[in-house]
Amino acid sequence: MSESGEKTDLLGVTLEEAEEFFDSLGQPRYRARQVFEWMYSARARSFADMTNLPLRMRETLERIARIGSVENVARETSADGKAVKLLFGLRDGNAVEAVMMKHDYGITACVSSQVGCRMGCGFCASGTDGFVRNLSPGEMVAQVTGVNEALRRDQRVSRVVLMGSGEPLDNLDASLKFIRIINEDRGLNIGMRHITLSTCGVVPGIMRLAKEKLPITLSVSLHAPDDELRSSLMPVTRRYGLKELMDACRHYADVTGRRVTIEYALVDGVNDLDRHARSLAALLRGGPFHVNLIPLNPVPGKGLRRARPERVKEFYALLENMGIAVTVRREFGAGVDAACGQLRRRVARGGADGV
Repeated sequence: MSESGEKTDLLGVTLEEAEEFFDSLGQPRYRARQVFEWMYSARARSFADMTNLPLRMRETLERIARIGSVENVARETSADGKAVKLLFGLRDGNAVEAVMMKHDYGITACVSSQVGCRMGCGFCASGTDGFVRNLSPGEMVAQVTGVNEALRRDQRVSRVVLMGSGEPLDNLDASLKFIRIINEDRGLNIGMRHITLSTCGVVPGIMRLAKEKLPITLSVSLHAPDDELRSSLMPVTRRYGLKELMDACRHYADVTGRRVTIEYALVDGVNDLDRHARSLAALLRGGPFHVNLIPLNPVPGKGLRRARPERVKEFYALLENMGIAVTVRREFGAGVDAACGQLRRRVARGGADGV
């Protein structure tokens, strides 16, 4: 039990912290490893299921601890069945989204880090209703275990992207702890190189993340090749300009040895012109970058349209011809509310079916 009287969420602790928790109960530290195996390998959601724990121990855990703090309240599945968006209800009545994506090489969970977002990006649904609060590490882990529970027993999440609602570097302590928990080999055992953190460009957070020297992939939502245009789309640019951001990205790559992914959502007539491609190439040329072009997921009320398919191909070709490593993101989610935050907003307005 925490000092506040709240039950301890065992999905929100590292294995070392779990060992200390059981030690404080006068129990052997190996109980932590047993409980981790039940929670993550056996996908148990009740202490009563943990039959190799003494009955009195299970009864004690029911009183002072819990396994997760989210409940699956709605879901949408894409027409091709390769993407499922899940809406999880939180204990305080809020809700967050996670997305399961089935690739040829495995299953990816896209996880939220905040309820809402304070960054105010012009094409994002996450912050449309404002920032509510940060998620705890346990609430973030529970999204991954919730995706696992939606899979067959012989399937599991093998990759995680912190790319859902919210800005992970605005909730960095919880994001770092989340990464370490899901990496634990007695837990979800997701390799660091299979974890991606996406940011809109919070430079101090990138610098602090670099100090951690975790070999995760850093993904930066850029979406414009100059400060003036980027400021109109992403207010964070008014605090951290492109030169400062690119310097931080290069530092991150130098420290971690990991190439930085540059996300660029193509918006019709806004950032998809030939001159934008040339400016983007000049900004990134010679650096440790890979560009991921994204056809925009339109958000109602934003007034922005996705670039035409032929324009995406032309923009791609321009970058490639100028020596920039570039791909076009494969689209998942046909038939689901693709942009972050849309399912949450629709359910809040009474427009989606429960699971």
